[in-house]
Order: sequence, then C-alpha cells, then structure tokens
Amino acid sequence: MHDLGVGFGYLWKGQRWVVGHGRSFGFGLLPGLITLVLYAGALIGLAYGADNLASWSTPFADDWSSPWLGLFRGFLTVLVFALGLFLAVVTFTAVTLLIGQPFYESLSEAVDRAEGGEVPESGLPFWRELLISARDSLRVLVRVAIYGVLLFALGFLPVVGQTVVPVIGFCVSGFFLAEELTAVALQRRGVQLKERRALLHSRRMMSLGFGVPLTLAFLVPLVAVFLMPGAVAGATLMVRELTAPPEGEAVTGPEQRGAVLP
Repeated sequence: MHDLGVGFGYLWKGQRWVVGHGRSFGFGLLPGLITLVLYAGALIGLAYGADNLASWSTPFADDWSSPWLGLFRGFLTVLVFALGLFLAVVTFTAVTLLIGQPFYESLSEAVDRAEGGEVPESGLPFWRELLISARDSLRVLVRVAIYGVLLFALGFLPVVGQTVVPVIGFCVSGFFLAEELTAVALQRRGVQLKERRALLHSRRMMSLGFGVPLTLAFLVPLVAVFLMPGAVAGATLMVRELTAPPEGEAVTGPEQRGAVLP
C-alpha cells in the first residue's frame, strides 16, 4: 500500500514541477491540444455515422416489427459510440506521446537536468527516435485494444460486469498509462519495451498509484490535455527512482551511456 502513495506522490510532484517551469508547461500542452482536436473530430463523425453503421451491419433485422427494430439498432448505435469513446480514452496518451515526441523528450530531459546527476541522451536522429516510439506505441496499443474489447464484453455480465470489471479495467488502464508515460524517459536510458514492462511489474503498486488516478482524470479529455506535461515530468521522476542503482553501486550499462539498444 505504501507504494501506491509513492506512485501518486510522483504524479503530484510532476504537476508541481511543470507549474514551476511555465515554459515547459506551455510547450507540453501543444501535443495534447492537437490530439484532442483530432479525436473530437473523429468522435463527432462517429456520432453522426454510428446509426448508419448499425443499420448496415444488421441487414437481417430489416424485417423486424416495431418497436424491436428501433430498440435493437438504437442499442447497437449506443454500443458502437461507447466503444469508440472507450478506445479514444485508452489510446489518447499513446497518440499524444507519438505526436509530441520532441516536446516530451525535451521536457523529460529538462526534468533530469533540473534534478541533477546523469542526463541520458539517446544520441539517435529524430527520425530514428520517432520510429522506435511508434513501434513501441503500436505494440502497447494492440495490447490495450485486446484488453479493452475483452473488458468491454465482460461488462455485460450481471453484477460482476458493473462492479468488479470496472475496477479491473481502471487498474489495467492505469498500468498501461504508466508504461506509456515512463517510456519517454526509459527509452532515453536504453531500456527496451520488454525490460520496461518487467521494471514496472517489479513495482506494480507504485505504477498503479501513478497511473490509476491519471486514468480517472483522463476520462475528461480537456483535463488530460492540461495534465499531460505534468504526467510526463512525474513519470521521469519515477523513472529516476526505478533506475537508480543500489546505494554505493556505480551506474553501468545503457543508462550511463545514454544509448538506445538495438
């Protein structure tokens, strides 16, 4: 339980850090605003087209009598939009991080520099960093989509679907969110996706303490835009603890060299 508080503490420290560094906060808002506009347009389009999609996908119901036809397709329309909204929420961070790669990379470096010690740098050209980030984000998004569809389907189970499943869903989303946000700082330290997962699993409760409150806040897209810079800063602070060597032990490996492993 202590680690839950530690994780939330890093989230809070990150928000305080960007507030105290106004320029970093301002630059960090841009990717979230761009993603918000793109997602808003997609959801508006889905809202207008969901009923047509429901009708097109259920030709077998054309001959159903009223009110069953309307009720059935109305339910499907709501279901399609709800699924689209859910996927938008769980993928918002990954897409924002991809769009804002150079912004968040600079923000994460600024946090490391301000906190002292080594400031790892990948040493790779921008296009290479973007390619690695896109590849890892796609892998995470595939896993998020699989878990999301599964949990969405389980949500229709009586009682369990309205109690246990939402709690599991928020925990899963929170862990993935922590994984995505820490990727900015861990990638600069040469920690690959598989090792990043193992590192976060080793401090699972801290990861949940960081990611779950953020997931709840991100349910409101506009809030997500304003919290993203602080979330990246807080994730960088958390990474500094996760990758810190035991006391008295020298730092070795890619974290010290600032190189990204092949």
